Amino acid sequence: MTASETPTALLVLKDGTVLKGRGIGAIGEAVGEVCFNTAMTGYQEILTDPSYVGQIITFTFPHIGNVGANDEDIETSNLAASSGVRGAVIRADITNPSNYRAAQHLDQWLKARGIVGLSGVDTRALTRRIREKGFIDGVIAHDPGGNFDIQALQAKANEWPGLVGMDLAKEVTCGQRYDWDQDLWKWDEGFSERPDAPHHVVAIDFGAKRNILRCLVNAGCRVTVVPASTKAEDVLAMNPDGVFLSNGPGDPAATGEYAVPEIKKLVDSGKPLFGICLGHQMLGLALGAKTVKMHQGHHGANHPVKDFTTDKVEITSMNHGFAVDAATLPQGVEETHKSLFDGTNCGLRLSGKPVFSVQYHPEASPGPMDSHYLFERFVKLIEEAK
Repeated sequence: MTASETPTALLVLKDGTVLKGRGIGAIGEAVGEVCFNTAMTGYQEILTDPSYVGQIITFTFPHIGNVGANDEDIETSNLAASSGVRGAVIRADITNPSNYRAAQHLDQWLKARGIVGLSGVDTRALTRRIREKGFIDGVIAHDPGGNFDIQALQAKANEWPGLVGMDLAKEVTCGQRYDWDQDLWKWDEGFSERPDAPHHVVAIDFGAKRNILRCLVNAGCRVTVVPASTKAEDVLAMNPDGVFLSNGPGDPAATGEYAVPEIKKLVDSGKPLFGICLGHQMLGLALGAKTVKMHQGHHGANHPVKDFTTDKVEITSMNHGFAVDAATLPQGVEETHKSLFDGTNCGLRLSGKPVFSVQYHPEASPGPMDSHYLFERFVKLIEEAK
């Protein structure tokens, strides 16, 4: 924005930094952990990913919103959850959409979903600050009149406790079990259903993304989705061929207080088990490892990961601020994947049992299909167990 403009939105950081710009999206304010995402595409999927609950996203790509928004690219599978993110920070003003799939202007879509936004700021400088100093909490505020109490906003940023110790899965998990049979999107055809899939998988919903469920269906699974607090006995009573642990937001150790004991029982049952993101982290906890808060996290669609089981490198999509500490993996638990950016753990499997997980998002397709083999690997374990 220009120096003569009256700012209609602010981002007030815990360290006292105040970024001024033009307000977009919902009017109001939201507090959260500020992170950055390096993806050039897929902003609507990012903004509706339940894993972003409690966070304010800074987009490093300057042009966000130029393809508009539609109803097909929403990722939250819990219809009761309005969105994932707390707020969005972008560089350039949102232009009118220019895509044949666009059904709505992004600004209108942000308003409808209650997402507070800020444009016209130096997102490169903010990204550099996070890279150098790590995650920081802040408050994003939007007022068309430009009336802000910066001291009050600063106090809210200081009072917010941060994501460590927060169980946020309870905010985005489904309220009751439901069945999912929607398959992957196809060009000029949209989505289809596959109710006759041969394998039955129970997915524990810690904040599941729709496309993960679709990838399971595409691999040959009919899916029953259950809330995060579901007991292992209730899962096993459904006689599934396999169990899936979904992605989700917050601190895995906090959600793990009630989820990890149940995951241990599922591992002991001998059922094939597959986890992604938060599901990966809590599986690690259940197997005896520890999780740690990362300096800046991994958020983007260009992260190279080495799969030691195949010696291949995948370009992956990531969104996490916590990680399994590979140094704490106990005997019998093998590290299968590793980030080639910083060497952090990105996958594991349990020796002698059909149990494995990955930290990244194979359903997000940045490769575009580099990681879809993981769903096939899960189904192969199911078929072998049968």
